[in-house]
Amino acid sequence: MVHPVFADLPVTVFEEMSGLAREMGAINLGQGFPDDQGPIALRRKAGQALIEGSNQYPPMRGLPLLRQAVAAHYGRAQGLDLDPDHEIIVTSGATEALAAAFLSLISPGDEVVLFQPLYDAYLPMVRRAGGVPRLVRLAPPHWRFDRAMLEAAFSDRTKLVVLNSPLNPAGVVMADEDLALLAQFCVRHDVIAVCDEVWEAVVFDGRAHKPLMTFPGMRERTVKIGSAGKLFGMTGWKVGFLCAAPALARALAGAHQFLTFTTPPNLQAAVAFGLDEPGEWFETMPAGLQRSRDRLAAGLRNVGFSVLDSAGTYFLNVDLAASGIDEPDRAFALRAVREQGVAAIPVSAFYAKDPVTSVLRLCFAKGDDVLDAAVERLARAKATSASLSK
Repeated sequence: MVHPVFADLPVTVFEEMSGLAREMGAINLGQGFPDDQGPIALRRKAGQALIEGSNQYPPMRGLPLLRQAVAAHYGRAQGLDLDPDHEIIVTSGATEALAAAFLSLISPGDEVVLFQPLYDAYLPMVRRAGGVPRLVRLAPPHWRFDRAMLEAAFSDRTKLVVLNSPLNPAGVVMADEDLALLAQFCVRHDVIAVCDEVWEAVVFDGRAHKPLMTFPGMRERTVKIGSAGKLFGMTGWKVGFLCAAPALARALAGAHQFLTFTTPPNLQAAVAFGLDEPGEWFETMPAGLQRSRDRLAAGLRNVGFSVLDSAGTYFLNVDLAASGIDEPDRAFALRAVREQGVAAIPVSAFYAKDPVTSVLRLCFAKGDDVLDAAVERLARAKATSASLSK
């Protein structure tokens, strides 16, 4: 018999919408990957390492040169002092890092605080580990939590809280006061924070990402997760990082060794090279994405969409109801891809209960011509929606 967590699990909304985009020959602003193939220097380094380097098992915790590069990068970028030998583990992407964290830290019956909208892998993995989800509902336009919401979610049975900041799909970079409040609850309830920070380098308008790990009382109780795929815009590489204090890292490594055990050594070598010698990448990459965000936002506003703020990630959202569209986000998204040839993601898919049903997520990590064509098609979908409601 199939485990009940997975027995009736549907295909993800990303696979559904990307499948429809392929079928319809549509512009895909749904799944979050850039049109650009990533820094050529890293790709050349990966090819060189594949031909000239070792293709046998690297160390389970990751190549030493990559762990050292990760520690140095986070020291420069975020002021963290990480021990590459005892506090960093290389994983096959951030999703595997999440799985290792949940499997090693959750025991059956432990409560896990999750903020929704949430990445769709969280819930099945938490439930498979035996955790009991406690959901905190965030809502537009600000997507913030407050003390009362945390009071309702945390209890004596809380073991973990999972935080995604910058937040996909909302495009929110958590405010320092919100992070400080969450840290207080973690310390008070003796809770471990699993921080999904894959979008940490993709922040805009002069902002800087601040890890929860840096707040008082959090250094020893935080698992920080990063992604080379997001850092360098090569989502298919699936190279992730787990960063945690030694006692936590030992437990995480125990789960990791029986999941993927290790990650392709040529990709590890290339990521280490990219972190050690990034050039101006960590300035030019977010600046380019910010220009794309602004282009898409301006185009959408010009055709009558109400656009929500995006402070980070590859995504911005439109509020359909505020745009005069009397249609649920999923219905609009399906009609847009089938009739007008543009794929987007309904944000209601990121909720497990009480969803926000009028917000549509769009990926702006695309070329100007793609974004402009998408705006034209979305304008037609909007016009059609108005005629349907008459």
